[in-house]
Amino acid sequence: MPLRTRSLVRPAVTACIAAALVLSTGAAAGGPPPDPPDPVGHAEGADLLDGFHADPTIVYFNGLYHIYPTTDSNPARNGSFVVWTSPDLVNWTDRGEVLRLGPDVSWADRNAWAPDVVERNGRYYLYFTAEEKIGVAVADHPGGPFTDLGRPLIAENPGGVGVPIDPAVFVDDDGTPYLYWGNGQAHVVPLNPDMTSFDPARITVIGGLEGFGEGMDVAKRDGTYHLTWSIGDFRSPDYRVAYATAPSPSGPFTNRGLLLSRDDELGIRGTGHGSVLRIPTTDDWYYAYHRHAVDGGDGYHREVTIDPLPITPDGLFGRITPTLEGPAPRPVPSRP
Repeated sequence: MPLRTRSLVRPAVTACIAAALVLSTGAAAGGPPPDPPDPVGHAEGADLLDGFHADPTIVYFNGLYHIYPTTDSNPARNGSFVVWTSPDLVNWTDRGEVLRLGPDVSWADRNAWAPDVVERNGRYYLYFTAEEKIGVAVADHPGGPFTDLGRPLIAENPGGVGVPIDPAVFVDDDGTPYLYWGNGQAHVVPLNPDMTSFDPARITVIGGLEGFGEGMDVAKRDGTYHLTWSIGDFRSPDYRVAYATAPSPSGPFTNRGLLLSRDDELGIRGTGHGSVLRIPTTDDWYYAYHRHAVDGGDGYHREVTIDPLPITPDGLFGRITPTLEGPAPRPVPSRP
């Protein structure tokens, strides 16, 4: 399959030439469906991935960074999940579709949202939202193809509060995997060793998250669990990210305020639904997230970017400064 590569080269002339090449080659036979013409554009250097995407999960597998996003705007792709890879956080290649609702998922054919992928015992597990339910599919390679479980993993929330969307999986140091999800109410449950089932009696409702809306992500640093989530409606320019910490995967959580929000002077709005990345073998951290496309975007025309996630002197995540430039090249360090 022909691959599409996104390279964020800053000089304007080079960027224009690269854009022309993408437009001329993106529709090659057998390649990914091209994005349709759209009146919304992207400011130079503002978007990492060609086209409109949201809800990114960023992970490191097999020497490459991977982003699994929601696809915005393109009707040919909004019923499927795709993956992009990069050696350095800057130059991204579209590796194509890994799972399509309908043909690959018998119980749903629309609303492909907010995927997450984890590796466990040499296999890869794709957790995803479809028709406001949560599913899971399995593959032997992070680029798929993924095979769906054949039924939703979660069809409704306990107590009927909100809808089951936006799965995120965190594997603790002892090997225990935890599934987080929620819309309006946050939940967590330990997964069984098969990664595709759990004991409903062990579901915990996470209370006290200020303004909780959706889009959780969890990371661990120095024994502390760091939970991020989005506040507000994704269509709002004021969509933003909050943050809390806890001594265990299920809490109790202490609110730490906002982690990321809009910057009107730069035209950056609708910042939210992101994923934390630690650069392997380092204590350097980044946050991949979406925002409304800088040149006229909205809640349905979003773009993915990455910015550094600072660590404060007391070991907490610091406030992220949103930028138009995105990250500097950051190849994976060689292991000693």
